Amino acid sequence: MQVDVFRKDIKNLHISVHPPNGRVRVAAPMWLDDEAIRLAIISRLSWIHRHQAKFAYQERQPEREMVTGESHYVEGRRYRLDVIEHNGPAFVRLRNNTILELRVRPGTDRQKREEVLYQWYRQRLREQIPNLIARWEPSVGVTVAEWGIKKMKTRWGTCNITARRIWINLELAKKPLSCLEYIIVHEMVHLLERKHNERFKAHMDRFIPQWRVYRDILNQSPLGHEEWEH
Repeated sequence: MQVDVFRKDIKNLHISVHPPNGRVRVAAPMWLDDEAIRLAIISRLSWIHRHQAKFAYQERQPEREMVTGESHYVEGRRYRLDVIEHNGPAFVRLRNNTILELRVRPGTDRQKREEVLYQWYRQRLREQIPNLIARWEPSVGVTVAEWGIKKMKTRWGTCNITARRIWINLELAKKPLSCLEYIIVHEMVHLLERKHNERFKAHMDRFIPQWRVYRDILNQSPLGHEEWEH
């Protein structure tokens, strides 16, 4: 088994299993020797194999072809894509609570169709995020100096504590609004506590008591790897 080992200024050893292929990552204290790390991994092999198996059998959404009939998600709801070619500006809209309508010029290729859809996703998040930050700043007791949206492969959100800047994953436009709110609060709480320790969890329990439910929803996606940390 290939294991990536990273030595950090931490007190305890942490083992995590990452999608999509079940890569094993170990964060180890600086003082811990190689043999101790090896024994720790061996002692948790059954746990590692169990979660690698979950990733192996987890359903993966195939690459979208961006054609009529495909299923796409908006705020946690499933919609049927309807691609309509027309001689006019490209745009996206929801129709009849079941259809995701994508209008593009004739001959528009798959990549451009996807770009149009993701621009629409981005705009929806831009309209939602400021209100959520403003709602939670008084409760959490922090001020977010700057925020942004970008596609990330392994994280739903990140936080630059020094700059007081948070980044939100564009993929959250596909998830329930409650999950977007959870990630925003999660990153804001990092302005109070840098690490995912008991103090951090106590803050989350106080602000969003059901935050673990939202975490589990996100962990059903290939992006979600925080759950598989030991």
